[in-house]
Amino acid sequence: MKDLSVPEQLILTAIWRLKENAYGVTIRKKVAEVTSKDLIYGTLYNFLDQLLRKNYVTKKQSAPTKERGGRSKVMYQVTEEGYRALTSARNLNELIWSGIPENAFIGNQANEE
Repeated sequence: MKDLSVPEQLILTAIWRLKENAYGVTIRKKVAEVTSKDLIYGTLYNFLDQLLRKNYVTKKQSAPTKERGGRSKVMYQVTEEGYRALTSARNLNELIWSGIPENAFIGNQANEE
């Protein structure tokens, strides 16, 4: 299993949070909600393709929406392997930050100059 990049972690956790409603638009909105940063659709779909190749997500076509002329959507779901990758990423982040207080870096910038 390969380590997840930060954008891959953001996208996978967004898909997990969205459950049955995870498609391009909602994934992008969830990432923006969590990070306060916009993710360009091209970048989002590049990362989704990477996650598909790694077998961390699956995709399927939804039924068309009920309104007239409704379109289907490409829905994403986290796989078991994707959950394992997220667990590993979370454990690594916890190891990296363990023992460092939340406010450890406040005021340190002035001391480094």
